[in-house]
Amino acid sequence: QVQLVQSGGGLVQAGGSLRLSCAASGSIGSIGDMGWYRQAPGKQRELVAVITSGSVTIYADSVKGRFTISRDNAKNTVYLQMNSLKPEDTGVYYCKVVIWRMGASVYWGQGTQVTVSS
Repeated sequence: QVQLVQSGGGLVQAGGSLRLSCAASGSIGSIGDMGWYRQAPGKQRELVAVITSGSVTIYADSVKGRFTISRDNAKNTVYLQMNSLKPEDTGVYYCKVVIWRMGASVYWGQGTQVTVSS
């Protein structure tokens, strides 16, 4: 079994910063893509950023230049550094990890609330 544990998030004023972490543990073979998604109230879950196993990064246009995704393979952890936060960044943030062990499986974190006040 694989567990993803998220930390970080909270309430911040516009222009502020937050850092999210997501650590994988358990029966991990190897880790593929790691990413962050978010879901605002009344909206569908959307991609925020992805980092591949080769450390190639992809960002949603809305966060380019403000958010940075990174990973620490030794710790099986993915991070999302969020700077210059805007009220429209408010939502529940989920990490998503692809684990390779007898095939590929996708795991989601429990979600963490990020609220940006104006």
